[in-house]
Amino acid sequence: MTKRRTSERPRVSRAAGPKVSDRLLAASLRGLSEGAVLYSAGRDGGLTIEFANEAFCAMVGQPAGALAGQPHGIVHTDPAALARLREWVKGGMRPGVFSDEGDLVGPGGRSLFAAWSLSAIPARGERRRRVVGCYRDVTDRRHFEEALMHAQRLDAVGRMAGGVAHDFNNLISVINGYCQILLERAAGNDGLVQPLNEILRAGQKAATLTRQLLALGRRQPMESRVIDLNSLLAENREVLERVLGDAGVLECSLAEGSLLVRADPDQLQQVMLNLTLNARDALRAKGRVKITTAVRDVKVGPGERPGEGVAPGRYALLSVEDNGMGMDADTLAHLFEPFFTTKGPGKGSGLGLALAYGVVRQSGGHISVHSRLLIGSTFEILLPLVEDARTDGATPLRGGPTASRGNEQILLIESDDVVGKMASGMLASEGYRVFLARDAIEGERLVAGQKIRVDVLVAEVGADGVSRRLLRRLREQQPSMRLLCTHGGGPAGRRQAKEARCQAELPKPFAMSELLQAVRALIDR
Repeated sequence: MTKRRTSERPRVSRAAGPKVSDRLLAASLRGLSEGAVLYSAGRDGGLTIEFANEAFCAMVGQPAGALAGQPHGIVHTDPAALARLREWVKGGMRPGVFSDEGDLVGPGGRSLFAAWSLSAIPARGERRRRVVGCYRDVTDRRHFEEALMHAQRLDAVGRMAGGVAHDFNNLISVINGYCQILLERAAGNDGLVQPLNEILRAGQKAATLTRQLLALGRRQPMESRVIDLNSLLAENREVLERVLGDAGVLECSLAEGSLLVRADPDQLQQVMLNLTLNARDALRAKGRVKITTAVRDVKVGPGERPGEGVAPGRYALLSVEDNGMGMDADTLAHLFEPFFTTKGPGKGSGLGLALAYGVVRQSGGHISVHSRLLIGSTFEILLPLVEDARTDGATPLRGGPTASRGNEQILLIESDDVVGKMASGMLASEGYRVFLARDAIEGERLVAGQKIRVDVLVAEVGADGVSRRLLRRLREQQPSMRLLCTHGGGPAGRRQAKEARCQAELPKPFAMSELLQAVRALIDR
């Protein structure tokens, strides 16, 4: 009898032990705030759900107890993650902890992105193998990481584009400058004037493209000031209607009163043009483009989150809506990337919307787009509203005045030989006496050797054109000298122009007529 009782005691322990252990384990998992699942592992690498706590059921949108007995594939939908998990189970669950992330089926069948950590439970004589998994919904983190990577990619490509554009400045200036000289000499010869005008138009388009590239790389200077968004739109409505042409009808709905924002009016005009062009190209026969302005309050209440990238506050809304073809999800995902375009070869640079993105972000704003295929698209720009400020006015899209001749003496310092010869020749043709130097050292020698009077010094900042020593010497000897600085259009160039105390500045690329206008305006002050 004694031996029989002794031999039966282990069987009772083995039969009752796992049940007690299961209850304790389930109770422990039930109290966790994270999603937790108890699995039994099959030899084929599959997992079967034995128990899922309330946090996990809520995460995947399933009633409590509904997942018991189901294979883990009912919630795991990421094929690559499933394959890695299966290999871990088939490999004897070594190492003992397996961490991964991937897609799960969420509430309503939507996909959510989760991170999980699975741990093998020591068998202790049991024939079944068991696994405990802890899950966290990291969808928001994933979206943030993707948005950050997208912004970094835009910034990297933009910087590269801006650097390339800077190198084109001198080349474009030379092409356009000599074309203007040839046009003046070919006056009356229609056989030459027409092709020269075509060359000049192409050069001007290249200059515009360069400015867009510089803005994309955030090297184009922002002349930000307080402007009325409604006035800016009203002043340029005629231009936008011409851009739209016969493709559709332009409708404008403006908010009452003024909408004051701080932005560069020229760059904001360019954004309006680009969005209107984009809408025009999407229109079907006789479509409609509607531009709306309004005030929008972005608020965050209890349990709410602000819109992506938009801080709470009051904003001026600029909306451009069309009833065109709309865009699919893949197009929307790449829409603001530089050089991305759905247009055919030669029909678009792919910079328009990337430029809009850069300008809006530089202005402290936010741009978003909503689109449905065959329904249309809506671009929304939010710019921080300036309260109780006086507008500085805005300049409509129009050309400048013509230049006047002169006979003053100009010291021109230009490191690029071709640009220097062209600029000096153009200035000389207008009656100015020009002294050309390649750098500040040569300029000093020229002034000292010939004892010339310098009425205007034209030199590039950020290069070898302007040195503190040269400026100090010339200003001491010739206090009436005026300084016109040229630069590559970047914030660094503007800062250096300010440090050099320039009376006027001219970003590259510039037309020779602009150089003549700047010189004459500086002299006539």
